[in-house]
Formats: sequence, structure tokens, C-alpha cells
Amino acid sequence: MPIKILIADDHPLIAEGIKNTFQNQIDFKVVAIVENGKAVLEYLEQHSVDVVLLDINMPIMDGIECATHITRNYNDVNVAMLSMHQESSIIKKLIEIGVKGYMLKTIPSDELLLAVKKINSGKEYFNADVTKALLSDDKPNTLRQFSKKSPLLDDLTTREKEIIKYLSQGFTNTQIGEKLFISPRTVDTHRTNIMRKIDVHNVASLIRFAFQNGLTS
Repeated sequence: MPIKILIADDHPLIAEGIKNTFQNQIDFKVVAIVENGKAVLEYLEQHSVDVVLLDINMPIMDGIECATHITRNYNDVNVAMLSMHQESSIIKKLIEIGVKGYMLKTIPSDELLLAVKKINSGKEYFNADVTKALLSDDKPNTLRQFSKKSPLLDDLTTREKEIIKYLSQGFTNTQIGEKLFISPRTVDTHRTNIMRKIDVHNVASLIRFAFQNGLTS
């Protein structure tokens, strides 16, 4: 069964460009393109969808309000944002709402396909530029003033600490794999284990842990 995708973007050319990424891909099917969040919710009332890709700035109902409705009322629908916004405050708010992914519209097509697959499986995906945006609004000096390190550090292996460092610097799984001479899949496994060990559930929290415990450099 292909992954059923609903695209919401009020710019027709951009929406068509996103749709074209999934054309001729047997694992994906774009079931509809709509122009605002209200139309997304109306569609979900009548149809089954696996992944909703939302822009943020849309008329009638924006992507943030729409994402809030979906995460509250449709547990079987995975929400991801596809936007040009890089403000960390917006990204963090959406993470708190429960979106599974946040990608910039400049994301390469092959990476978008990978992202949607991961998001559909219940995992999170934030591309490198988004991770860098999350870092930009943090204040490392303030965060580093915590003199007491987390006892959870003792549970992490040297390799896991290396991976946290690269994740906090905005590197992708593929880039980290190249640096450490391991596969992207192995990096993803390490990342899953790290988040379980330190009991965090999103990238923003992982980055904050890295800052607080001196793992960013």
C-alpha cells in the first residue's frame, strides 16, 4: 500500500512541484492538494490519509492551527511541515504541538522521500537546516552555566556522545555516517538509543541536553 499524502499549500506552482516529487514513485500517492488548513480538516473528515504536509502561511487557517487540530483529533495521521520559515521559536512550538517533521522547501527530492517514509513510520525527521535554526535561538553560555552534569551521561557510550555532538551541529545521518565510517541506518539506530537513554522525544530536547552537558564541541 502506498503512503497516502495530503499537501496543503496556497501557492499552486509550489504545491505541484512538491507533488511531482512523489510522481512515479510506487511507495507514495498524493491523494489531494488543498490551499488552506480548513480544507485539510474537511478532507480528513471524509478520507483516510497517512501523512499531511503543511505550509505555515495559508489563508483562512494557517499550518500551525491546522497541525494543532490534527495532532489532537487524528492520532493515525502524521503531520509534517514543509515551509520556508527557519525561526526556531516557530519550529519549537510545532514540535511541542506534536508534528513529526519539519523540512525547508529547499530540501532535495530524495531527502523528502526519505523523510516522508520515516514520518509515516512514526519517527521524526528534521533536515539539517532546521536543526541549525533550532540552535540559533539558544544561548549556549546560559545553558552551559549548569555546573551539574546529568547522571544520564554515564549511560552513553563514547560513540553515542560523538553522534550527539554531530546532531547538535546540524549534520544529517548520512553526513555523520561519512564522518564516523558507519551507515546512515546505524546512525539512526544510535540516535534512537540515545533518545531512549536520556528520555527525550524530539530533536529540540536532544540539542538542549547536548548544550547543558557540554557535548556540542
